[in-house]
Amino acid sequence: MGAIIGIRREDKNKWERRVPLVPTDTSDLQTKRGVRVLVQPSSVRVCTDDEYRSAGVEVNEDLGPASVILAVKEIPTHLLLPGKTYVFFAHVAKGQPHNMPMLRRLMELGCSLVDYEKITDDQKRRLIFFGRHAGYAGMIETLRCLGQRLAVSGVSTPLSQVHPAFEYRDLTEAKAHITALGDEIVHQAGALPLIFGFSGYGNVSMGTQEVLDCLKPVEVAVADLTAAASATAGPRLVKVVFREEDMVERKEKDIPFNLLEYYAHPERYEGCFEKYLPHLDVLVNCIYWEPRYPRLVTREWAGKNYLPGCAPRLKVIGDISCDIEGSVELTVRATDPDHPCYVYLPEQDSGRDGVEGNGPVIMAVDNLPCEIPRESSQYFSSVLRDMVAPLVNADWQVPFETLDLPPYLKRAVIVHNGRLTPDYRYIQKHLETHP
Repeated sequence: MGAIIGIRREDKNKWERRVPLVPTDTSDLQTKRGVRVLVQPSSVRVCTDDEYRSAGVEVNEDLGPASVILAVKEIPTHLLLPGKTYVFFAHVAKGQPHNMPMLRRLMELGCSLVDYEKITDDQKRRLIFFGRHAGYAGMIETLRCLGQRLAVSGVSTPLSQVHPAFEYRDLTEAKAHITALGDEIVHQAGALPLIFGFSGYGNVSMGTQEVLDCLKPVEVAVADLTAAASATAGPRLVKVVFREEDMVERKEKDIPFNLLEYYAHPERYEGCFEKYLPHLDVLVNCIYWEPRYPRLVTREWAGKNYLPGCAPRLKVIGDISCDIEGSVELTVRATDPDHPCYVYLPEQDSGRDGVEGNGPVIMAVDNLPCEIPRESSQYFSSVLRDMVAPLVNADWQVPFETLDLPPYLKRAVIVHNGRLTPDYRYIQKHLETHP
């Protein structure tokens, strides 16, 4: 058993309890793949030290013997070891200023870095992610925020009984509880339905919708949204899913929307999503966003609509994507699970903790999968386990050009032996800008 991997404990914050590999998969790596595993002890990890020991895995503070070290989140610079190959969510590919010191230290120590986010297939689709689990937890938190907002507005609703996602034993318990609340909602009288709008249709959106579907909503097409929102009879809960062609339009109005063109040349398009906001009670934002794309919700829109004496229909924005001042410009800061939301106040251009105030409630927890750590870890591990052998068996001392890795892994190597790899040399300018 020559190859050794290490699993470090997570210490970014008190909420991070996930693991990259669960005990059963580490056991299989040892018995079936001949890979020795070392796990750092942790008192908060969802998989306990004893669970790893029972699986025949060594729990050891010292990860020095390991050539490849796995984690979930970023690693503090003072804990990095020289010459190691690290695999974790690095959050450096966009030149994120707060992580440039960590990246610089990795390079100084002659380390290699593999970023989970960049493990992709030939079509650049991510192969390993927590997206669906972010959706699960994010929808639970959004429903909780909605229930609280309705309650302070004088509306009695079973949704006020939704717990924080991290208080449920597991996802199964959470979904069972929400299903029971949905049975109560069906029998409530009300003038208008609650309308949930979902921006995006990928893994994150599918996770959010899976939770909302416990409440048995009726789905309508975007074209039927206005009629559904104004109906006084019919379903109590309605959902609508928006695609790219619903959220943006060509600046030259006589030219139809083209999906490939939009992603290649977003500057030819402008946002048109705000026309739907008056018909939504809840917006659940699940899209990937970069500054070159139009926004969904702007400060300007909020300033025009949340005026003294005005109460627009939009009550809650569950910003699962959580890009600060991004696709939802009202997301002015991220939140933690114990205080998941704030009200965006247009007049102050700031957020007030809680659910009271003349503005929409913003749910902006930026690390949602940690609220359901066991399911998140089990899924993540089921994908990562088959990637470990190629990572640990590769000769990381050879030049990058001859580094023998499957293409999906080689595309994710941001740093090799202390140097940025060709596809990521653009990050150098960010390293120089943020010393």
